[in-house]
Amino acid sequence: MNKDIVALEGMEFYAFHGFYEEEREKGNDFVVDVSLTTTFQKAADTDELSGTVDYVQLHELVKAEMEIPTKLLERVAARIIEKCFEKFDTVSGVKVSVAKKNPPIDAPIRQSKITMVRERENQAS
Repeated sequence: MNKDIVALEGMEFYAFHGFYEEEREKGNDFVVDVSLTTTFQKAADTDELSGTVDYVQLHELVKAEMEIPTKLLERVAARIIEKCFEKFDTVSGVKVSVAKKNPPIDAPIRQSKITMVRERENQAS
């Protein structure tokens, strides 16, 4: 079984996520990384985009989810994962990291970050 990976790393967004109301009102800078496990065999054989994951579509999917104000980064990542499985039927696994730059902590912290990794359930072999 092939395990190929397509990824978009360092996608930057200004969004309104945070547990505290002030965070959702003021907004902050976020960085998102997404890696999808799939197979490139069709793309490798045909040299056609239909044989792989279109990363333009992947970026649009992430952008749409980042535009929804949410309290927890875990929920943002979970929605991105759900949408990736819905949109790309050849994807068997998804890894998403969402980082908030300069989190509201009284200490010098560059970013807070969560990472979720999920495999497609009930995947046909």
